[in-house]
Amino acid sequence: MEWRIEPGLTDYAHAVATMEARVAAIQDGSADELIWLVEHPPLYTAGTSAVPGELLEPSRFPVFASGRGGRYTYHGPGQRVVYVMVDLDRRGRDLRKFVAALEGWIVDACARLGITAFAVPGRVGVWVETLHGEAKVAAIGVRVRRWVSFHGFAINVAPDLAHFGGIVPCGLPDFAVASLRSLGSSAEMADVDDALAKCFPDWLRIPPVAA
Repeated sequence: MEWRIEPGLTDYAHAVATMEARVAAIQDGSADELIWLVEHPPLYTAGTSAVPGELLEPSRFPVFASGRGGRYTYHGPGQRVVYVMVDLDRRGRDLRKFVAALEGWIVDACARLGITAFAVPGRVGVWVETLHGEAKVAAIGVRVRRWVSFHGFAINVAPDLAHFGGIVPCGLPDFAVASLRSLGSSAEMADVDDALAKCFPDWLRIPPVAA
């Protein structure tokens, strides 16, 4: 499995094209699985369940139809986006277990950084407790093609949280969005990357041999 940290800001359309090509290569056996860590310039993405009325400011940033699951989300500087391209056929074709593994991975990485985070049944993503109630610190949106995954998750490290104001994030108007920085963490992107590497889940690391 390859682990790649992309420097600078990665164009979103380029990222999607790169994932599409890598997924095809994983499927035909010509490339390894890939965990790809990027940052994007400010933009909104629409998942396959996006509701047009939840895009509150369509002219604020570029908007991309992403093809991943979920609704509208924001990507931008200060947010670590992790694209996970793995062969789920070798892991039992269990989408629920895959999403749970991603949630657990994020929770463990946050704990390593001193942040208590948690998953909530029925609400995909990772959450934290704030003075004003629960807030989302990481969003998950995945896609699977012939049992190879792509897209992944985004952890709010220190983005401008005001930029989420142009959408209803993930279609959940009653919940705020938090970042590690807003929770009092001084963690930098390199610290987050290190925590993610050290907390990488065994279920993703060591796939069983396909029957």
